[in-house]
Amino acid sequence: MLIRRLLLSAVLLAVSTASWAKKVDLDYQVRFLPQSGQAEVSLTLEDGSQVKSLSFNLGEQGAYSDFATNGKWNLSNPQQGVWQPAAGKSSLSYKVRINHERAPGRFDARITPDWALLRGDDLVPAAKLNQLDKTELVARLQFVLPEDWKSVETGWPRIGKNKFRIDNPQRHFDRPTGWIVAGKVGTRRAKLGETAVAVAAPVGEGMRRMDVLTLLTFIWPHAQAVFPRDPEKLLIVGAGDPMWRGGLSATNSYYMQSSRPLVSENGTSSLVHELVHVFSRFSAKDKSDWITEGVAEYYAIELMRRAGGLGEDRYQKVREQLIKWSKPVKSLRTDHSTGPVTARAVLLLQELDREIRAATKDSTQPRSLDDVARGLMRLDKVSTKDLVEISENVMGRASKVLDNKLLR
Repeated sequence: MLIRRLLLSAVLLAVSTASWAKKVDLDYQVRFLPQSGQAEVSLTLEDGSQVKSLSFNLGEQGAYSDFATNGKWNLSNPQQGVWQPAAGKSSLSYKVRINHERAPGRFDARITPDWALLRGDDLVPAAKLNQLDKTELVARLQFVLPEDWKSVETGWPRIGKNKFRIDNPQRHFDRPTGWIVAGKVGTRRAKLGETAVAVAAPVGEGMRRMDVLTLLTFIWPHAQAVFPRDPEKLLIVGAGDPMWRGGLSATNSYYMQSSRPLVSENGTSSLVHELVHVFSRFSAKDKSDWITEGVAEYYAIELMRRAGGLGEDRYQKVREQLIKWSKPVKSLRTDHSTGPVTARAVLLLQELDREIRAATKDSTQPRSLDDVARGLMRLDKVSTKDLVEISENVMGRASKVLDNKLLR
């Protein structure tokens, strides 16, 4: 009884503390400047006295310029700037270069006279927030578009014309992360489960918006069965050359080059691969990128199979191609998984799935690799050790599949 009263008191204290928090508006404004290849960004705090400082990681030299504030700005080195807001209403403004080549001649951020496609992570760089206790920032994002640009879309909920609410419970400093597309843009929308899905791309860039929505409609319930998430919104963006030829995911959105097939000749799908990244939301540590990429590619195949888009004969041919492609691989341990490493990781995960199913088939609750995936998605970063421990916990015994020189 005493323990119950103590727990109740702790809950009430947490609720009371949250209600005492002073809410301070943080308004972002983004103005695109196609003629200079930049965007002008401003951050405005309703009450700057609640924030002691924001220390920004400015990354690549020259990406950010023309800083101005009514508080204090200290550029301690080319990669770090510290903003100390003034008391009362306080603003910081700057310009950011948009065009960025991920590889020579291939862009992962681009602005043209008609549109812009980029990640909000680059508009507002990562920062360390130092604020007064019991302060909660309430962030909103507003775009000011060139006169002939029609619309803008982000992975965040829309709260007005070209305006979005930014709320990430895992962060103290809410910034507009994820993909953004603006300009002369075409968008198709659907409600899948509890999620508002938007597929948006600049007009004339060859994005097959309805094809994407149709494939996602088939895949969605199977993806949710493995990864039980109901994001409020998901944005998929794309464009053609010279944009990056591949897929790139964020927490609430992802990018697909419009020339990429929805299903490749080898039977896998980059579209589904990136969807798995969005749903699983874990990254790797300790040379274990084979897990993040292997799980994404495993389910890019498996979800297509479960949705009826991949028959048994085609599935076996996919396996044959994976075996042939991954033959030279001697180890899976790496910080950056290549194609052959990912292929070998998929084969190992398929073997692990069969081992788990065989070990638990006579139990009251048969298990599979799905149970391992759900365990992994509870972690922010995963290691090979984590995968082994979760798998053996699911099976109730040691794994012969994971006792493998590839993992050493």
